[in-house]
Amino acid sequence: MYPENEIFREGLDDLAGHYKEILTLLGEDPSREGLLKTPMRVAKAMQVLTRGYEMDAHQVLRDALFKEDYSQMVIVKDIDFFSLCEHHMLPFYGKVHVAYIPNGYITGLSKIARVVDIYSHRLQVQERMTLQIKECIQETLKPLGVMVVVEARHMCMQMRGVEKQNSITTTSDFCGAFNQAKTREEFMNLINR
Repeated sequence: MYPENEIFREGLDDLAGHYKEILTLLGEDPSREGLLKTPMRVAKAMQVLTRGYEMDAHQVLRDALFKEDYSQMVIVKDIDFFSLCEHHMLPFYGKVHVAYIPNGYITGLSKIARVVDIYSHRLQVQERMTLQIKECIQETLKPLGVMVVVEARHMCMQMRGVEKQNSITTTSDFCGAFNQAKTREEFMNLINR
């Protein structure tokens, strides 16, 4: 998906220079063999991990908008994601489950996963990411309702601080038809099968 010869964003060399300085501040020798290419590798990795800033999630949905007379729940579940916590810049990762009830228009199913990819490839907090995914689908498709559930493990909780290895954080956001408990319950039952 992102080959080694990918075109990186402006500032890559400056970013690598900062990582070289970070290595020095951590007590390492950035000129030793194992670390010679590390600053550039990390700079490239960070640009890939934050590529969502360069993408328009609304446009992704608009590019695959189809008129369709279907008004039952559409669910895309178990969408894998990886993101970086904006507080410690450590990874959090897990699954996103999305449902919407069309109101005359549907979108390509892969586009829902692309929306998740775009918002997760930014410095994030799980709560905001959940809201952004829901709002993007609601604003662009104008469905009868949207619900998003995100389940994630946070390395900032596992590697540092409280060091709780098995904790999972779940967030949800919904609107429209999902304000009805029965509709939310149907969605939850379908994703938990």
